[in-house]
Amino acid sequence: MILDIRNASWERNDSRILQEVNWQASQGEHWCLLGLNGSGKTTLLNMINGYIWPTSGTVSVLGRKFGEVDLRELRKTIGWVSTSLQQKLYGSETAFRIVLSGKFATIGLYDSTDSEDSEQALALMKSLGCESLAERTYDTLSQGERQRVLIARALMANPKLLILDEPCTGLDVFAREQLLGMINRVVSRPDAPTVIYVTHHVEEILPCFTRTLLLKKGEVFESGATSDVLTSERMSRFFDVPVEIERRDGRNWLFVKQTEPSLWNSN
Repeated sequence: MILDIRNASWERNDSRILQEVNWQASQGEHWCLLGLNGSGKTTLLNMINGYIWPTSGTVSVLGRKFGEVDLRELRKTIGWVSTSLQQKLYGSETAFRIVLSGKFATIGLYDSTDSEDSEQALALMKSLGCESLAERTYDTLSQGERQRVLIARALMANPKLLILDEPCTGLDVFAREQLLGMINRVVSRPDAPTVIYVTHHVEEILPCFTRTLLLKKGEVFESGATSDVLTSERMSRFFDVPVEIERRDGRNWLFVKQTEPSLWNSN
């Protein structure tokens, strides 16, 4: 079991951010976590990574139950690509050294590396189409280039779980499709880690993400096979707005039905 979250809630300042979340993900499954801003996605990711503890309920990640495992060691087996990580990296660091630092899950490279590490880092960069960026400093890279470098960094430690937290944020439609194509290749590898793709855009859910969890106001709204979850009826209830889901070339595209704004549920 990759994830085993049972009745997990989290409160802050007398406000319940997550409410009795249940989520089980098995090895070999690739999931999409879908929710609007403020739905609790970031809080749930922080919980999975062990940065916060559930106020109630239990959390096990990669078969290790919180309270019975060294979370610092557990995090070394989890790759996490997020906007918050981008903001912590040193802009003057080269892309190559940033990828190398993924072996140690550190901000900056302080530990010694060997030729095998260098070969692995370059191989990952080549497989993700960013080998030519190796000697470029991070602050000179485009948003799409940075995301490729960060995914290579996350794969450097051969993680068993890879979390991609809204990786297409800030990309134009062409850069987005290039990045999604690269992610599809990563997920399709026979040695790929279990991948959780986090977004609030339905059209980013690739066919390889066969399972989807909908998170709304801190609660699991729906969870199951992507084809069953992403229906027009369910998504209209999820967004509180009439929408149409159209499947095209294995992807789902969302269209808001034309209606009077006064009919929309503001909640």
